[in-house]
Amino acid sequence: MNIDDEATAHGQPEARGSGPLRVVLVDDQALVRAGFAMVIDSQPDLTVVGQAGDGAAGLDIVSRDEPDVVLMDVRMPRVDGIETTQRILALADAGTIRPPKIIVLTTFDDDDYALRALQAGASGFLLKDTLPEVLLESIRTVVDGGAVIAPTTTKRLLETRLIPRLNAESPSPSDPQPAVPSAGAPLTGGGAAAHPEGADATGQAGASRLDAADVRRLESLTQRETEVLVLIATGLSNTEIGERLYLAQPTVKTYVGRILMKLEARDRVQAVVFAYEAGLVGPGH
Repeated sequence: MNIDDEATAHGQPEARGSGPLRVVLVDDQALVRAGFAMVIDSQPDLTVVGQAGDGAAGLDIVSRDEPDVVLMDVRMPRVDGIETTQRILALADAGTIRPPKIIVLTTFDDDDYALRALQAGASGFLLKDTLPEVLLESIRTVVDGGAVIAPTTTKRLLETRLIPRLNAESPSPSDPQPAVPSAGAPLTGGGAAAHPEGADATGQAGASRLDAADVRRLESLTQRETEVLVLIATGLSNTEIGERLYLAQPTVKTYVGRILMKLEARDRVQAVVFAYEAGLVGPGH
């Protein structure tokens, strides 16, 4: 389930002190919180530092205690988990708090919940019936800069939820299009972009929905970085990317870290969303 670890959006893991990873639980069911706390506190490298029964209280605790990881329920009174995730990461983006990693948990195996959580900036999406060992490993993975949703699952979510929405929002042929280079056209800044796997004869896998700032981020990628981004978006792991491009694993991880930094993406999942919105890949690839 775990995606390969990478650097954070700034190229390096977030600075944190020594000692156990600090976890906050936000769930409106006290019994669920107690169960998670028991599992987490059984580990010498993890500790629960706070609990909240709704999103508003969770926001207060996260702001005060600045944990490493937040386990966030979706459905809660007052403020739900998606909005709370957005508010927490907005504070982090403003420099008010140290950015935590957020794993959204739910009893509902619903693609819409998952996609909304990932678009809000969560580093993972898990069901509450996840095995204890998977939950524990997921906490460690997101702190290391990874995500805890499989690339194939991400691809399914994007193709069944994001792509139809983007297609519905597509401008008509008569509308002006943003000046976004096609996937096979030369890019300024880092070099020439690759002709990515899945692109059509014109070098375009799909229409782009990038704004001017995102266009500049796309143009900053080198040819090899664009190739790696496309392979990430088509569901390949770091190992598979290395085999496809004949690259060593440390080299692949370096490329992934650079891509996240240049795209200002929090993790691999957001990079996949960017690739779809840029038209580098499309449904069926």
